[in-house]
Amino acid sequence: MSKHFLGDTAVLLGRSLRHIARSPDTIITTVVMPIAFMLLFVYVFGGAIDTGSDSYVTYLLPGILLITVASGIAYTAYRLFMDMKGGIFERFQSMPTARSSVLWAHVLTSLVANLISLAVVVLVALLMGFRSTAGVSAWLAVAGILILFTLALTWIAVIPGLTAKTMEGASAFSYPLIFLPFLSSAFVPTGTMPGPVRVFAEHQPVTSIVNAIRALFARQPVGTDIWIALAWCAGILVIAYVLAMNTYRRRIS
Repeated sequence: MSKHFLGDTAVLLGRSLRHIARSPDTIITTVVMPIAFMLLFVYVFGGAIDTGSDSYVTYLLPGILLITVASGIAYTAYRLFMDMKGGIFERFQSMPTARSSVLWAHVLTSLVANLISLAVVVLVALLMGFRSTAGVSAWLAVAGILILFTLALTWIAVIPGLTAKTMEGASAFSYPLIFLPFLSSAFVPTGTMPGPVRVFAEHQPVTSIVNAIRALFARQPVGTDIWIALAWCAGILVIAYVLAMNTYRRRIS
């Protein structure tokens, strides 16, 4: 069964990746908004924001990376919605295909597409002055956090992709996720925020993830932030996976 599942997932993953290769505007659209935010905040607001960092783009980049992922997973919900409406799932059900391989193909496609988008954003940040003294292990740790974060949000995206009634509804769920970094330490230190906003910002998942990535880039002690970040990502991933699989079983039953 495991071999059957892996083979089916690989075939369906290839199908989804070919769709992206034929429509590169998906990735282009995904990176446009995060890059626009980065340009806006660095060149318009950056001079007025005191973060204590030598370069505001270096301070800003971790939050922009999370916004990139939040923007990209909307396409996962959209692709799932289109497959559901197009009857693709019913066709696969009539074939000797592992049921969960259809979902995993979409999830892995999201992971690949988001990693490409993240690489593009980092390259643009380098052109804007981003610099890091992090070693290979720190970069691998950042990559691991971003992969876990992408998987967690992608499994959340699976749910509206399977249940939405309209194309707009399938992708609209990502808007609150894109907005969440604005209420965190991504753009300004939380200490500058008013009381209630500060409390929320300091206890939501994006802040711990941003702080952990920022410390890794700067080769500073990550403290408990990295463990809190990993706990948030892992917890969201497990809950979203269970809910998504239950939703999927109900839809195809």
